[in-house]
Amino acid sequence: MSIDVLIIGSGMGGATLAAALAPTGARIVILERGERLNDSDDARDPQAIFGKGVFRPDETWLDGAGQPFNPGNYYCVGGNSKFYGAVLLRYRAADFVPITHLGGTTPGWPITYAELEPWYQAAEEMYQVRGMLGEDPTEPPHSGAYPHPPLPDEPEIADLRARLIGVGLHPSSLPLGVDLPKWLARAATPWDAFPDTTGAKMDAESVGLVHALTFDNVRLETGLHVDRLLVDVTGRILGVHATGAAGQVEIAARYVALAAGAVNTAALLLRSATEAYPTGLANRSDQVGRNFMNHNCSAALAIHPFRRNRATYQKTLQINDFYTSGGPDGAPLGNIQLLGRVSAPILAAQTRLPRPIACWIADHAIDFYVMSEDLPDPESRVTLKGDRIVLDWKRSNWATHEALVARLKRVLRKAGFPVILSRAFDRRTPSHQCGTARMGRDPATSVVDSFGRSFDHPNLFITDASILPTSAAVNPALTIAANALRSAAHITETELAA
Repeated sequence: MSIDVLIIGSGMGGATLAAALAPTGARIVILERGERLNDSDDARDPQAIFGKGVFRPDETWLDGAGQPFNPGNYYCVGGNSKFYGAVLLRYRAADFVPITHLGGTTPGWPITYAELEPWYQAAEEMYQVRGMLGEDPTEPPHSGAYPHPPLPDEPEIADLRARLIGVGLHPSSLPLGVDLPKWLARAATPWDAFPDTTGAKMDAESVGLVHALTFDNVRLETGLHVDRLLVDVTGRILGVHATGAAGQVEIAARYVALAAGAVNTAALLLRSATEAYPTGLANRSDQVGRNFMNHNCSAALAIHPFRRNRATYQKTLQINDFYTSGGPDGAPLGNIQLLGRVSAPILAAQTRLPRPIACWIADHAIDFYVMSEDLPDPESRVTLKGDRIVLDWKRSNWATHEALVARLKRVLRKAGFPVILSRAFDRRTPSHQCGTARMGRDPATSVVDSFGRSFDHPNLFITDASILPTSAAVNPALTIAANALRSAAHITETELAA
């Protein structure tokens, strides 16, 4: 069949776009370089996941110094969302305007929170978010309630919530996309960083693709690596050149939507350079690959030597008291949320501690994920060295993150935890990569418009995290989905209906 919309990538941006466009009757094909995840013992084995890295890609990138490293991005149907913590948070309303941080000022967005809000609401309904309004002082306005009530705190987390309230904080329920009974029926494990092989997480495959593929006009092709985009002399994208098990193939389409993730989308555009586009496609602005952001994140373990943590999943609570202020001179600091339960095998694999010590710490700790905004920097970027990806991440705004970790440690000690250990994540952990093809109003300084349409190629759209102008300090999955729904409405109204 001829293809109306060719979507590259089946993660949150690609799957949501496909689901939203499917009812139009447009002939849609989704290309995914990976395969579906099969259920196995490894899928719930922390040693296999964190120790042996059985799900990590057999791939090496280069850092800014030319040193190789193994990235933590996943290639499978559903993309990174198959392993995500299922946190579906909205950006705060303030995140859409310029904000002054300790490390600099953000550029703001070309749209307001109010313009994206209806699509946030639609995304929450689509991904069946479990949450509660009225608990979080930074919660932006909602046009509707959450579709489902929040997941219950386990006893140790209910006690933590009470302790945090007791020291003057406003802990709130994390908005989550998890069918808890279904998840626990498979095995009593956390879901954070565990692969979803039973459809218990509301991820790109179990929601977006499952819906899209109920339509006869939608098809998923796996095991196809897109090598480059094809373009004619007028700048129109003709389709793609891809490689699969059967060899090389060219696939033509009226419209192409890139949703391969912030790093791979940028690399694909750069790799598609031609004589007419020597610096890559969609790159008249020279911004493709630039402004790479990866949240500044740390794990913090709050330990009490005489209290044991018997929680299974743990990840139901967040603290946003320091999101818009709390730093020096009232500077914003970021978001704090619980990690999925860090068991002894996970702790031993990540720290190389002797197993007895890891067991004792894991048995007595409550585990936090501390997240601060990384600011866009044109020199923090994705480039190519031959066919290899070079990720030169220049971490920014680190003083903000240090201040947030220090603030958390102080309040946790007041709340009754005498020992707090912390450790920062490095480039091997893809902490919400974004920004390499950012949206904006000016074609001279941005890659796509506010609907994700390329300024240079009118039939090319981008719907993944690469278009985010800022990283904010919350998990981006819901924002990616909301943007994809907004783009889908625009494509339907201006292109497919024509």
